[in-house]
This record gives sequence, C-alpha cells and structure tokens, in this order.
Amino acid sequence: MSAHAYGLADLLRRNAALHGDRTAFVAEEGVSHAQHWAHVQRLAAGLAAAGIGAGDRIGLLSKNRLAFVELMGAAACLGATLSLINWRLSAGEVRAVLNNDSPRMLVVEPEFRPLAEAAVQEGGGLSGVELIGVGGEWPQQRALEPLAAPGHPPAPEAPPDLHPLLLMHTAWTDGRPKAAMLGQSNLLAGALQLQSAWQLGPQDVYLACLPLFHITAVSLLLATQLAGGASVITPAFDAAQATAQIATHRVTVLGEFAPMLQGLLDAAGDPPVQLASLRHLCGLDAPATVERLAAACPQATFWAAYGQTEVSGLATLGPFREMGGSAGHPLPLCGVRIEDEHGRPLPVGESGEIAVRGPTACGGYFGRPEDSARLLRGGWLHTGDSGRLDEAGRLWYLGRQPEKELIKTGGENVYPAEIEAALLEHPGIAEAVVIGVPDARWGEAVKAVCVAKPGASPSADEASDFVGQRIARYKRPRIVVFVEALPRKADGSTDRDAVKRAHGSAA
Repeated sequence: MSAHAYGLADLLRRNAALHGDRTAFVAEEGVSHAQHWAHVQRLAAGLAAAGIGAGDRIGLLSKNRLAFVELMGAAACLGATLSLINWRLSAGEVRAVLNNDSPRMLVVEPEFRPLAEAAVQEGGGLSGVELIGVGGEWPQQRALEPLAAPGHPPAPEAPPDLHPLLLMHTAWTDGRPKAAMLGQSNLLAGALQLQSAWQLGPQDVYLACLPLFHITAVSLLLATQLAGGASVITPAFDAAQATAQIATHRVTVLGEFAPMLQGLLDAAGDPPVQLASLRHLCGLDAPATVERLAAACPQATFWAAYGQTEVSGLATLGPFREMGGSAGHPLPLCGVRIEDEHGRPLPVGESGEIAVRGPTACGGYFGRPEDSARLLRGGWLHTGDSGRLDEAGRLWYLGRQPEKELIKTGGENVYPAEIEAALLEHPGIAEAVVIGVPDARWGEAVKAVCVAKPGASPSADEASDFVGQRIARYKRPRIVVFVEALPRKADGSTDRDAVKRAHGSAA
C-alpha cells in the first residue's frame, strides 16, 4: 500500500474528528459526521462477516437514500466495488449490467424488487448473486440494515485504489453496458476541484435530488463532504418539495438537468424568496432558463461546464454569464487538449477530439480491455466529443464525434444504435435512423426516422411503444416519422447527416 494513498475512509474519519457534531446528511432525520462514520464502520464489519472483501462487487438498485451513501463508505473501507444501476432500465438491461459486473450481492429497495427478480430470473437465472433488501420488510431474504448492527469484529481497511470504488455505466453503443471504473482517488480529485472552485465550507448544504447513479450527483455530494458540509438526500426530484427543502435547510449547492431549474423557479414564485440561500448551480439547461435564474436569484452563480463520467465529473468550469457560450476553463487537475484523428495535438482555434488527462481520469471500462485501451491511448482519455480551445484557454464544445453518436435527454445518455436495433426487431420496420432533436423541456428529444416494410403500416405510437417494451422507456422515441426511403451515400450506406438535415426538428 502506498504511503501516499488517501481514500474515502480517511475523509470520513477526518470529518468525524473535525466536524463530529455537525450534520453530514439529512434524510428521514439528521445524521452527524461522527454518527455517519460510526455507521459506515459497522456496515463494513457486517459486510465483511457476510463474506464481502477487497475486489468483490455489490450491485445497487435503489433511489437516493442514506443507505446508498453508507454503502459507498463501507465499500471504500473494504476495497469493494459498487455497481450503480439505473433503476429506469428494463429487466433485460439490468440483467446485462449484472452479467457484465458480476456482483456477489444485489442490494434492492422494495420498489425495485420485481425488476431485480425479473432480471435475475430471466433466461434461467443468474448464479452467484444474492438479493439483499434495503428499507421495508424482507421476510424471505437477508436485509442490509441488520448487517450494520453492532457485534461484528472490525473490518480491516483495504488500500483505497486496489480496486475501483464505483462502476458507473455510460455507453451502450454496441448494445452492451460499459462500466467506467472510478477509483477513490479519481472521485476525490474531482470533488476537490469543485470544493476549491466554489470555496465550499462546513456551512454549505447540497440538495442531492439527482439520482446518485449519475456522476454529477456523486461528485457534488463528495465535494460537500470534503468541505465538512451537509447533504440533503431526497429519493427523487419534485419541484415543490425541492423548493421547500432549499428554504428549510438553507441549501447552497444544486446540480440539475432540464427541466428541473424551470420547475424550481415556477414553484418558488415571484419573488423566489425560498431560493435565497442558493450559491452554486451546475448542469445542462437552456440559456433562457439560466438567464431567468440570474434575474430572480442574483446571489446564485450558474456554472458552465464540460465533463463526463469517465473523468469523474467535470473537466472545465466557468461562470455561465462570463463564458460567452463556452464550457469554461480547464480545472486545475485536468489537462485538456484537442487532437486530430491521429492523436496529435492541434493548435488553438482548430477543432478536433477533446482529450483529458489527470487524476480524475477513470481506469477504463470494466471487463472491456480493448475499449479501455482505445479510451486511454497515448496517455490521454479520449472523450469522443469534438471541441476547440480559444486564445483565452476556454473550451468550446462542438458536439459528438460520429463514433459516439449520443442523445442527451433530461440528463440521461441515449445511444441511437441501441434504439435502432430495437426498432428493427419490429416486424413492420425495414430501416431506422435515430437522431436527437432540440426540445425546450428536455434539452434533446429522441426522434426516429423509419422505413416500413412492403405491405406494413405501423403507426408512430406503435413503434414508440414497441421500443419502450424492450429497453428503458426513457429511451423510446418521442417522435416517429415514416418515409419512403432514407438518403444514401455513394457507397450505398445510410447518410445520417442528410437525415439530420431533413428531419432535425421536433416536427
């Protein structure tokens, strides 16, 4: 073990010593930093007694709850890895994640028990994974809470970066999950940059209303922990409830994706006195909504940024109103450059692929060595996004590269190839191209341009529902149009750019 290694357990121990009586989390009730560290240690001891050790993986299928954060701390103590599963996935998709990540345990809250059981039982069942309940009554199986009861011998702490702490699932470009391996040092480096940039301190409070299987939610929570502040854990976003929580707990930090901010401003009224404590907000939203925030809450700063799961959150940052449409400047621990197709750095002003290096860069994709080598080639993490750097050192995001065709809708990543494959399973659809189109509410909407098979006449609703029955419903096309034929390139392949030019609106 390196003498320089520093992990999440060290941070929790430090907070217990320096901020012991201060609130660390607010869920059903408040929990102090000292109480949190004690509970994490007991849970780690219970998991160790149940056979979990360094390198073992634990799946988690749950909305935001205190046990989510405690499990992350306990896994850090043990050197275990949490596989964070998007609870909006279908049973087949959850099964694909379980097959990829091979957890020994799958911790499930009551709402998702049917989904978990269907995923485990599909195709003859998965061997070696035990369902563990969290919250509610679990008479037929083991529950997480008793594992944290006193009485187990203390678990020895494992080296922080012997194994990744989190597997966060990013891309399904080939129909299979890709799990970015994020170590404790990756996550803490990303959190440290935010904590420093925003000058967060023990008085700061984060509203954790984004799902904690998203890197933005985890990075903001850890940044607040680094500062000795508090996080308010809420299972899901509700504008009226969030507005009340901001006022009650004097929330200062918020991450959001459209249309969350619009909902908050609507719920807060005019003037929005309930939002007076907000200091820092970041996420993806329309400029008009950000300007509305600036007018209503002049004390709050909305931050322009660029990042992705693979870099543990954000790589660039800057105040939105000062960035002129750019994504801000590279953060102190992130080297950012623009490369050509051969991996050579490009001069200022020229556009190419955005590459990042530094301690926030992930260790690759779990179980996918070829994809990991391609991601991390040449000592840089290759984002698959296009951009340019200007004379002031600001990054301008220019879109996705063709091989990373991606639609960002309401904060979720949707890959056209996956939806196209589902559409082509329909007996009446011969061809399909899926694109993202501007959407005032969600940022982007999924649109499918399809060609029907001879003699078939499927409807738009039928095609959309067909996809929603096979993969997560948030991925189904909101708009489906049928055309006589798709445009072709000279080699006979589908001309996706021509499809975008002809159908790139919500109409």
